[in-house]
Amino acid sequence: MSRLIIISNRLPFSIEANEEKVILKQSSGGLVSALKSYFEKDSQANRFTEKIWVGSADFTEQEFMQAKSNFEGVDFSVEPIFIEDDLYHNYYNGFSNSTIWPLFHYFPSLTSYTKEHYDDYYTVNQVFAKKVAEIMEPGDIVWVHDYQLMLLPQMLRALQPQAVIGYFLHIPFPSYEIFRLLPRQWKRNILEGILGADLVGFHTFDYAQHFIQSVKMLLGVENQYNSVQFKNRLVHIDLFPIGIDFKKFKEGVETKDVMAYHDELKENFGDKKIVFSVDRLDYTKGLNYRLQGYENFLERYPEWREKVIFILNIVPSRDVIPTYIERKKMIEEQVSTINGKFSTIQWQPLIYRFNHLPFNELCGLYRVADVGLITPLRDGMNLVAKEFVASSKEGGVLILSELAGAASELNEAILVNPTDTEELGDAIATALAMPLEEQKSRMKLMQGRVADYDVERWVNDFLDHLTSVKQQQEQMKVKLIDAKVTDSIMSNYALAQKRCILLDYDGTLAPFTKIPSHASPSKDVVSFLERLTADKKNEVVIISGRDADTLEEWLGHLDLNFVAEHGVLIKYKGENWLTQTTVSPDWKERIRPLLQSYVTRCVGSIIEEKQNTLAWHYRNTHPGLGFTRSRELLNNLLQLTANTPVQVIDGNKVLEVRLTGVDKGMTALKVFNHFQPDFALCIGDDTTDEDMFKVLENRAFTIKIGSCSTEANYNIISQAEVLPFLQQMVAPANNHNAEPVPAK
Repeated sequence: MSRLIIISNRLPFSIEANEEKVILKQSSGGLVSALKSYFEKDSQANRFTEKIWVGSADFTEQEFMQAKSNFEGVDFSVEPIFIEDDLYHNYYNGFSNSTIWPLFHYFPSLTSYTKEHYDDYYTVNQVFAKKVAEIMEPGDIVWVHDYQLMLLPQMLRALQPQAVIGYFLHIPFPSYEIFRLLPRQWKRNILEGILGADLVGFHTFDYAQHFIQSVKMLLGVENQYNSVQFKNRLVHIDLFPIGIDFKKFKEGVETKDVMAYHDELKENFGDKKIVFSVDRLDYTKGLNYRLQGYENFLERYPEWREKVIFILNIVPSRDVIPTYIERKKMIEEQVSTINGKFSTIQWQPLIYRFNHLPFNELCGLYRVADVGLITPLRDGMNLVAKEFVASSKEGGVLILSELAGAASELNEAILVNPTDTEELGDAIATALAMPLEEQKSRMKLMQGRVADYDVERWVNDFLDHLTSVKQQQEQMKVKLIDAKVTDSIMSNYALAQKRCILLDYDGTLAPFTKIPSHASPSKDVVSFLERLTADKKNEVVIISGRDADTLEEWLGHLDLNFVAEHGVLIKYKGENWLTQTTVSPDWKERIRPLLQSYVTRCVGSIIEEKQNTLAWHYRNTHPGLGFTRSRELLNNLLQLTANTPVQVIDGNKVLEVRLTGVDKGMTALKVFNHFQPDFALCIGDDTTDEDMFKVLENRAFTIKIGSCSTEANYNIISQAEVLPFLQQMVAPANNHNAEPVPAK
């Protein structure tokens, strides 16, 4: 059992005072309702020993102390953070809502780039990190929420390296082209901040892919599917489309209060069709376009005049920010224009309200509405759409922006481009005329989906994935070479009378370079190999994808054995090169033109030709373009080489075409059997080295460079650690204290 620490910008609690006492009251709505619903389920009631909510407070420390003994309807322990007003203003109204909010919603023209705002954002995230670190205990699960706290996961990681941290972004993550508009250090800090988490959650596949793309482009971190290795730690990135409490809305529309309000609306509006919208005041909601669309509908479909009413409810939000004040004024002018243009003595086409809606009124409006018109310009998810679907009883049509996250789930809605006012007008007409049976059919499918992935499933899914990621991290840690494993390998090495050491070259003995021919061995590597081969008990094999001539040029003066081109050629010391195949190299004439065409299409890529191999390198290309072109080329090569004696290898930023049946695995086994050692060590970094690790299982100590999954026994984090490890392995035997163990 463990504790759950939930962190959000604001605490979902307020202080209320009456004549008798001061109380702390839990807010309704938003994330707190989602989590409250989750923990009220019997299956989850005892999952955590304690649930602690950390966030900034809109009450004073003195008020909190007065209310501390009077918690009313509070399901969480509360840890408030008190932030000075000016600092909070710059952090929240400044960087969070004048920089991140507009940029992440694709409004770069409304984005401000004020250093003071970013500095205060950084400071407030530090304040949060310090507070959480103070209350954390071993085994706690930390769940950080939303764009105001993007730096927090890494700050917490620095203070608590072993922490279990999840992060969820409730707004869109933009494409790289938008995200890159941020100043260099800001965007790097944001990405690194988020990657401090073990699990990063987004609403949609697109948002997750945008984040991964930005990480690749700006941090140079490679991904494997939805996972990245960052600072020697596995970070998983996935989509978790937030749900609603489906049961709450489904049952809520049946209550007496809601039915009474519903009946009152029906009586007031008679047989008129009702179009309903509810949104926060925000430029991302597309309210002006929505009004233009309704105006377009009334102009182009005059037969609906006096037969339809549009109820537009706007919820006040961020009314201290000038952009929002101006937006409210524009909307109210539009409302007046439409009503002035189309109203009659008996009919007003648009009812506008600017207030907060109580739950029973909201449910009543959802139920009475014939059409839910929900058309944001951008929205991370948009739960209003799901609430409308859940509240529907007898049909109803949802018109939804294709740019809302919910559009990926609610396919049966009428999906529209929110800026296309003619399409909006047509969609309203289509929705009002839709046969009841079709309405019911569409709504039933959407309700099934919303009910299936409700808020309980969302929370459960995220927390289960977080636990799974931590288990994967622990499994990978077990394979990392530590002092105990090193001592065991050293002891086995010292006691052995005949040793075989197989070493890959690029990425193992030498770091990768932009141009392959520039990766000649360093003086330290040459010196170490001289020392290693001087011991007559050692047979050292350089087993590489390099061509024979290059290996001879760089290392031919040493007493080494060589394997070139991934096993095509073998040279035992003192002997000549042996070819492992008799197939003619004519196949290269068919492959080379295709590779050359991709050199033209992908600036920075090059072809490397060896005796029996053709390689297309894309290490020096633009990361996004290089990867995309490599996938295209891989697909073309696989089709071209089908039913031929050659195979395609997808390596580390290289595609290699070589003869089938000749690989490092078969050749390593041949070399092993040739020498019959009582100690064997094999180190490599690439996909091609996995063949060696497989065949040498239980025969050798196998080590993969990097922390990704592997067939090897162990991992070394980076190429820079290989030479120090090897030097330590061959240290004098009297320094070896561990008991020898067999290779796994």
